[in-house]
Amino acid sequence: MSALDELIRRLMAQRSCLDRAAEWIGKTPGPAILVGFGDGGAYHHLCAVLPRREIMIFDRSVDAEVMLELPSERVVLGDPVTTLPLAWDRLKRSAALAVLNFPVTNPARLAGEVAPLLAPLLAPGAVIVSEKAVGVPGWTDLPLPSTIGPGRFHMYQAG
Repeated sequence: MSALDELIRRLMAQRSCLDRAAEWIGKTPGPAILVGFGDGGAYHHLCAVLPRREIMIFDRSVDAEVMLELPSERVVLGDPVTTLPLAWDRLKRSAALAVLNFPVTNPARLAGEVAPLLAPLLAPGAVIVSEKAVGVPGWTDLPLPSTIGPGRFHMYQAG
């Protein structure tokens, strides 16, 4: 399989998981949390499938030109390991969705560090989407869309 084919499969899997997550949370109140802005693809897709939902972005940095297009009150810059705990009081157990969208360099380590820091922000029953597997007590595996092979993405429900 070519690198292009692998990229396409990964992006299609991500889109399918985001679509499924949007269906599952339906009319459940609460913001969505995106940890890792990347190229903005996941953010813009979330905006399309959750048009009336607040989407909070946590990332080390976002391109200055892109920042001009984003609602500044919804962007938290800095290391998510530091900034997520700072949001615990503000978003306490209210988020309906969390998406772990990490760069290609060492995403498993980042997911393992950040996922437990999300737990205090998530409402009971919230959905979590991650390309890398994370083990957080109280999170249960959710079935993936049938078009996605095992291990390509992971979906969880917060307890």
